Parts: sequence; C-alpha cells; structure tokens
Amino acid sequence: MSGLENALFNLKFTAKSLNRQALKAGKEEQAEKTKLEKAMKQGHNDIARIYAGNAIRKQNEKLNLLQLASRVDAVAGRVQTAVTMRQITGNMMKVNRSLDVAMKSMSPERIAAVMVDFEKQFENVDSATELYQDITSSATAVGTPQEDVDRLMAQAADKAGVDLQQDLQEATPAKTKVGPTEQEEEAFTERLRALRN
Repeated sequence: MSGLENALFNLKFTAKSLNRQALKAGKEEQAEKTKLEKAMKQGHNDIARIYAGNAIRKQNEKLNLLQLASRVDAVAGRVQTAVTMRQITGNMMKVNRSLDVAMKSMSPERIAAVMVDFEKQFENVDSATELYQDITSSATAVGTPQEDVDRLMAQAADKAGVDLQQDLQEATPAKTKVGPTEQEEEAFTERLRALRN
C-alpha cells in the first residue's frame, strides 16, 4: 500500500473510533440524566446539580467528537478521490505512451484501438471528477436539512412540554444552493464537448 492508501485507512479508522467514542459519551450522558431525575425525585438538589453538570459535559464531549469525526470523514473522502485520480492518471500515461507508439507506426487499426482505450480513460476521468465535486460539495456543506432539524426540535419540545414554534420560525436560515449554477453546468458541458471533439 502506498502512503495515500495508508493515510486513507488511518483516516477511516480514526473516524470510526471517534464515532464510537461519541456513542459512548452519549450513553454516559443519558446515564447522568437518569441519575439527575432520580436525585431530583429524592429531593437531593445538590447531587442533582452535579449530575446535570456531568450530563452537559458529556453532551458537549459527544458533540465535539461527532464534529471531529465528520471532519476526519470529509478528509478521508478527499484522500479517496486523490487515490482514484492517481490511479486514473497512471492509466492515462500508459495510454498516451501507446498512442505515441501507434502514431509512429501509423497503423490505422492500432491507432483506432488506442483511441478507444483513451476514450474509456477519459470517461473514467470525467467520473472521478464528478465524484470529487460531489464529495467536496457534500463534505464542505455545513449543516443538515432544515426540515429534519425543525422536526427533531418539535419532537424534543413536545417531550419537554415546551412551545418552540415561534423560536423556530425566527431562527430559520435563508436557503442557499450548494454546487454549480445551471449556467456554470452548461458552460462546463460545452467545454467538455469541445475537448472531446
């Protein structure tokens, strides 16, 4: 395995480890909340305050671990793309060498065969480029779908017996589109068509 493949393996392993640690912190948070409720029912407010602090600390730990795991996972996606691009680049170099040999011999059959291979490699580059753009845009897009966040907030508000509808409407961020615009997409398509011809 090369350095990039080793780095990719280590990044994926680290992301899984961070997710496991976040899950553990989440379980510990729930245990502290259970202890908090029990202490409050027994009238031990000082002890309940300690459990509440522990629960908040574990919640923050879980969130920090999840954020870090997400960042590591995004980097792993970029490294995966780099590995793929390196493999495709190596294949294209082989095709170009074959094309040089075919052009020197000027054998039409050999030139046609090499051109077919070159077209296949070019399609692979297109696929890898699209994959890279998808990974980059999804990895760098911050947040989750607003509807999911609103739904979860409403469920939590129902469970807690709190009315958050007004706060949710005020806090709704403006929706922005991630990725290239339709005009940019058309321009890229035209450039690609021109390069192929």
